[in-house]
Amino acid sequence: QVQLEESGGRLVQAGGSLRLSCTASGFTWDLYTIGWFRQAPGKAREGVSCINIPGRRTYTADSVKGRFTISRDNAKNTVYLQMNSLQPEDTAVYYCARADAGYGCYHDHQSARDFDHWGQGAQVTVSS
Repeated sequence: QVQLEESGGRLVQAGGSLRLSCTASGFTWDLYTIGWFRQAPGKAREGVSCINIPGRRTYTADSVKGRFTISRDNAKNTVYLQMNSLQPEDTAVYYCARADAGYGCYHDHQSARDFDHWGQGAQVTVSS
């Protein structure tokens, strides 16, 4: 059974940092691309960052570029999203998802429709 589980979300003050983790099971880890998405109340889902196999290609949305960094540890079946200089507008539920290798994560965008399994989400709340 394919499972993706996010962890690390919590309440943090503006300017602070968090590291989200996405741990996967039930599939061959190194055959898939992993992406992070977020959805704030009343807003559309937004692609935040993604990383392909074996981690040589990454994409990061302009809205978080320079503040968020994605990385993966294949030995631990885990992808991380390091979030620095958090702002209230970063408040959202953050989801990780997987796509087949070669899909979903491109040099200039992240395609949600290519991601076929999603985690339950982790709430990140940034207070001003």
